[in-house]
Amino acid sequence: MIMCTFKLVGVSNYELYRKFHGTKSLEEYAEYLASFVAPGNRTATGVRVERNGCSGPDVWIIREKHLDEDTYVRFFTGLWKKFGDNQDRAVLIPHTYPAAARKTGCSRIHLPLPLLRKYYGTENLAEIREIGVSVHSAEEAREAENLGAVYLTLGHVFATDCKAGLLPRGISFLNQVCDSVRIPVYAIGGIHMENLHQIRESQGAGACMMSEYMRARDSSIFRHHAGSPFATLSFPAACR
Repeated sequence: MIMCTFKLVGVSNYELYRKFHGTKSLEEYAEYLASFVAPGNRTATGVRVERNGCSGPDVWIIREKHLDEDTYVRFFTGLWKKFGDNQDRAVLIPHTYPAAARKTGCSRIHLPLPLLRKYYGTENLAEIREIGVSVHSAEEAREAENLGAVYLTLGHVFATDCKAGLLPRGISFLNQVCDSVRIPVYAIGGIHMENLHQIRESQGAGACMMSEYMRARDSSIFRHHAGSPFATLSFPAACR
């Protein structure tokens, strides 16, 4: 695999956000996602930009499987406008629905492998320059790479409520998959600030966190991560 600067990836989940924060509108949820400042950005004086003294993800993958396509496209379009050209924000990547990328002019998308198989070579991906793919084995990782993926998310690495009853695959599995492809592999599943160092010490290019970001009320749980050596935002181009 190709090594690159370690990245934090936030994975959104409106239902999980509501579980932690109570009933909130999609507009309030969008404001919450937009409140995280990307840790790689610095001011002209070299001081890293933060909000509330805390750092956020380099990348947001907007994964909202509970929203239908029309609702998702409206939500992503609104979120895209909130992020705008503000480089203090993380890179924003739509999930599942190519229509959201077309609507906003976003050149990235994240897809489950079955959808990449379905859309490969079609107009759905005609304007997409960078495709990320969710995989669960070395075989799937190689297939996704051959179909044009430029990065992968791989899980689940640690135990997680999202995969209740299923054994975690572990760090050795992560390393094996990383060895099987030439593109960056980002670990997902049960990752939090207390076990993040295990991903850092692996061959993974970064870590995806959902629950950790969805439960945060003021980003304070990320304060001790602030000194991590992130590059300025470019995902995943900086890894190629």
